[in-house]
Amino acid sequence: MSTPKALSGLLLALFVSTLSSTVVSTALPRMIGDLHGTQSQYTWVVTATLLAATAATPIWGKLADLFSKKALVQIAIAAMIPPRERGRYSGYLSSVTAVSTIGGPLLGGVIVDTAWLGWRWCFFIAIPFAIAALILLQLTLRIATVRRDNVTIDYAGATLITAGVSLLLIWISFVDDAFAWLSWQTFAMAGGALTLLLLAAWVETRAAEPIVPPRILRSRTTALAILGSLAAGTAMYGAAVFLTQYFQLSRGHTPTQAGLLTIPMMAGILIASIVAGRLITRTGHLKPFVVTGAVSLTTGFVLLGLIDVGTPIALIAVAMVLVGAGVGMTLQNFVLVVQNVVPLSDIGAASSTVAFFRSLGGTIGVAVLGAVLARQVASSTAAGTSPATAFGDATGQVFLISAGVATLGIVAAVLLKPVTLRTSLDVPQAAPTLDQVTIGPRRET
Repeated sequence: MSTPKALSGLLLALFVSTLSSTVVSTALPRMIGDLHGTQSQYTWVVTATLLAATAATPIWGKLADLFSKKALVQIAIAAMIPPRERGRYSGYLSSVTAVSTIGGPLLGGVIVDTAWLGWRWCFFIAIPFAIAALILLQLTLRIATVRRDNVTIDYAGATLITAGVSLLLIWISFVDDAFAWLSWQTFAMAGGALTLLLLAAWVETRAAEPIVPPRILRSRTTALAILGSLAAGTAMYGAAVFLTQYFQLSRGHTPTQAGLLTIPMMAGILIASIVAGRLITRTGHLKPFVVTGAVSLTTGFVLLGLIDVGTPIALIAVAMVLVGAGVGMTLQNFVLVVQNVVPLSDIGAASSTVAFFRSLGGTIGVAVLGAVLARQVASSTAAGTSPATAFGDATGQVFLISAGVATLGIVAAVLLKPVTLRTSLDVPQAAPTLDQVTIGPRRET
């Protein structure tokens, strides 16, 4: 197997995945307006998507450890590339994410602003790319399949986690609006969510193949990487969702212009991820870049917390570059940290666990921040403040909260033990070449 050819298919699949979610971001304000939706419903469009991804990620990661990695490409790169090289390839991943994240809002804006298309076409634009990725993967990706007998998938754990988080987010969206904090609805929803999550934790300790393996969570490095991913996920998704809304509803820009105005953040992701990825591969050290990225992310959100309806675009651009650089140096590298401290047999579960909590952080973050934004806008407009000013002021408050969450990423990064990239795949037999990847039998840890 030629690594560049196989990697091209995987990167195209990643491009499609990111494009399909970002292309609608600039279309959401127009979409919600045309459908006569509310701010809470705006947030739930994003939250529902993230929630589905959150529930599916650990299942696919576990399946990748158990069955065919060609069919389950969740961790195919981790099986193809020696750990020491993953810094460079991690940069490629982040770069593709950045390109699709830049292109998505721009493309979505153009589609919305084109009269003979309209926002509904945002849901069809990724189909040609998806078909091309499917064909390319079929032709180029060849990884040995190792099957295990008598395996089970922890669907009960995934269901309980999803149900618990969903009920919690529904409560967050409606409390202090449709009903009071101290009410039977709060008791039923918050209490029910807590019960479901505690039951999920109990199931995970007893499942034969748990979605979130307790042994992985007991590792200090993995636990800190999860904390950092929670913070980075909350910050990243919050910025992507609320910045485009701010540019349109508070500053009066068109969807296309809103997409163009987010380019500084995506440029920060692109440049930081490539540079950091190459330096990580060259030096073998991860912690300095993760710490620097966490500080940059927090600083960027502090600056975004100062915005209002009249903030100079130049200041917002600087803040977005810092946020983008922070995302580029932390998001994928927290996964890379874990991949270099767990056995190969656990890479799928460990990687997907970090990705799960990153997505969970984004899901909860968008829901909570959206609820705060909706309440603040409603309160300000009721007091006579213009909607544009109300949105501008409320967005600044949301980003200040994001800055507070992002500081958890700094704490996690600083407390991480230094991690050096391994130089070979962790397999029981001699390490294979990149052109002949063979995955050894699963080992007990």
